[in-house]
Amino acid sequence: MRTMKQIAVVMILLNISYGQFSRSQLVDIDEPHTYTPPRHYFQTSSFDEAELDDDAAKNPLDRGPYFDISASRNVTALVGNTAYLNCRVRNLGNRTVSWIRHRDLHLLTVGKATYTSDQRYQSVHNPQLDDWSLKVLYPQQRDSGVYECQISTTPPVGYSMMLSVVEPITTIIGGPDLYIDTGSTVNLTCIVRHLPEPPPLIQWTHNGEEINYDSPRGGVSVITEKGDITTSYLLIQRARSTDSGKYTCLPSTANPMTVHVHVLNGEHPAAIQGSKGLRSSAVVTFVLLVLALVAVRTFPVR
Repeated sequence: MRTMKQIAVVMILLNISYGQFSRSQLVDIDEPHTYTPPRHYFQTSSFDEAELDDDAAKNPLDRGPYFDISASRNVTALVGNTAYLNCRVRNLGNRTVSWIRHRDLHLLTVGKATYTSDQRYQSVHNPQLDDWSLKVLYPQQRDSGVYECQISTTPPVGYSMMLSVVEPITTIIGGPDLYIDTGSTVNLTCIVRHLPEPPPLIQWTHNGEEINYDSPRGGVSVITEKGDITTSYLLIQRARSTDSGKYTCLPSTANPMTVHVHVLNGEHPAAIQGSKGLRSSAVVTFVLLVLALVAVRTFPVR
């Protein structure tokens, strides 16, 4: 009987222990598990459009350095006008930002210092905006290409940008000489290409003087259409001989272009060209005659 009581006590103790063990297991299962991502998990590696995760870059889970990719990575600059390639780096810490030219893998700047012998390249830091810009002075078309902003992590990470240096082209349709009949309408069409943005102003001059569209002569107007290609039309109604001369299209951010207008009074363009040729021949003949007379006086025949 005593043995049976002892067995019963042991069974009770075992049940109590098993219940506590089960409860402890349930508590472990229900407790939330916190996962900490590895450092630099969302850090951008070498530039690749397909691999770059915009959401991850904009909302990093860590405090490591990363690029703000909101700015355009395509930059267009005019020949001779200072160009800026802007690189915005967040959480830089004690790391360094460098700029590299892809064409020859040349290191241009490290931090605020210029590393290359070409002093046209400079690093500009704006601490308020976390910007590390590459400044290119007097850029030429040969400077076009890919440049990389690089952070000195291990391994280094970079963000590439494309610089396009263009030279604007100004043309006047039908130039350099235009022949117009008296009483006709003169239509001079000036086209400006390869500008990152339309020129703020296009002026027209006649024989070096700015055209007055409100002059008593009347009938002179200009129409300008701005866009990727900007076109300016100078219209002169009822052309007269005094409208002949040199007309120049002057875009404010591009090279000027000139055309010579000839208002004909019953003449033929070929006849005008012929008379020009005769005048040129007469001038040449006169110069040769003068040289011959000088030679005779200097070296008289004996």
